[in-house]
Amino acid sequence: MPAPHLRSHEHYIASCVALAQERLSRFSSLAEITAQERRINLYPRLHSLEEPHQVCVLEEDGRLAQRLDRARKAVIRGDILFEHAAAGEGTRLLLGPKYLLNIGRDLKVKDIARLMSADTGAVIPPEAVAPQLECLPEELLPITLGSRHMLQLAFDLGKLALELGESPQEVRRRQHLLVTVSEDMAARIAKNFYQWHFYEFDPARVYFLVQRSFHGINLASGKFFYDFTSPRRLHNHGHMVMQQTMDHQIFKLSQARHWEKVSQPREAVADWLAGFADKISYNIEDLDYLTQSLDLPALGLALELGDQDYRMLMEVVANNPAKPQKGGMLAWDRELERDVMIESFQLGDIANAEIHYLNRNFNHYPHPLMSWRQVGELGLPRPIAVKEGFLYFQPVQGDINFLVSTAFFRRRQMRPIRNLKNPSALPTAVNCMGAQDRQAGFKEFVRLCWEGHH
Repeated sequence: MPAPHLRSHEHYIASCVALAQERLSRFSSLAEITAQERRINLYPRLHSLEEPHQVCVLEEDGRLAQRLDRARKAVIRGDILFEHAAAGEGTRLLLGPKYLLNIGRDLKVKDIARLMSADTGAVIPPEAVAPQLECLPEELLPITLGSRHMLQLAFDLGKLALELGESPQEVRRRQHLLVTVSEDMAARIAKNFYQWHFYEFDPARVYFLVQRSFHGINLASGKFFYDFTSPRRLHNHGHMVMQQTMDHQIFKLSQARHWEKVSQPREAVADWLAGFADKISYNIEDLDYLTQSLDLPALGLALELGDQDYRMLMEVVANNPAKPQKGGMLAWDRELERDVMIESFQLGDIANAEIHYLNRNFNHYPHPLMSWRQVGELGLPRPIAVKEGFLYFQPVQGDINFLVSTAFFRRRQMRPIRNLKNPSALPTAVNCMGAQDRQAGFKEFVRLCWEGHH
């Protein structure tokens, strides 16, 4: 796989066109590529896979107390980079960008029933939805999913600070955040941060990345070309981590001049990353996060594995045997002689029920400068997707596990994934948001944060 030349967006696109020409020139049309998409994206060693061999069980080696102590101290000192993937456009939810989703303000039970009906293709009446809810959607605080996400981290940091006899305000201001947003949401999310007084974080330590979207690639007379008439789309979350390695893509918002961006040269980003013991990559759609944003046992494990030269830690969860879902699959690759995480669209005819360990999309990167450098030098594999008649590449963040030494862990009690990807998850989302609102002191913290009175 040739490297994607990450010097600029123009270099990246040129390498995508060249890659299409190299890999797909035997096809005469995009329709033919569409028909063969599954085969083109197949994991090359499917025949060499078996059940994973080296999954660590988080609670089972007697080191939990030491890990918790180390994790607490690392967070309090500001040694952890909190990365938030918030560029999702929520296409399956039919409610617009996830960051701006405001269930308490915008949805009633009848709206949830209508969306669930459209999702499943079967009529689901409001009377069937209501018993699934622990509170009505209109009883929720009328704040967006993105604000809930940021508020929970700030709230949990405050609780941790008090437990350790520290000032919540000082602990929050020591933290570093990296927030990835999409181009069409960037201005609204910047406004959101200003309105909420940066959620008590120090604006000088809140970094942003506006993930670029791209036109599709077309094919005519045997030649692939970048088609400016095609719709623009994100190149999946793998492109997010590649874009982070480009020059002047990560920026802060100026405190001196409202809305002014202060972009960071690549060398400054490297220096910044060198200062962290771990980077935690959060996904905004994870619903368990809404009542527990700080997972200290997993962080303690990541810090320990970082000492052993691991540079990525991925959590796996059990697939639900009663209703198995597709997703990234953990398996042992006999040829590579290690466990690997393989994306769902690389699995060919492997049935959902055969996937026993699923990727939770919750990753740690101990000493994150190392994985950042590998991504910048080598890029990520670029699977294809044909959408609306045009070709788009779809690199995935999880494929970093093929670039750096990666460990996989699970919990003793493996819970199914709870995330907000489609309308069927809306009742669970309402319940998780209700539980968030009911946390002791949370509503008061939200009010003070909005008013900037801390």
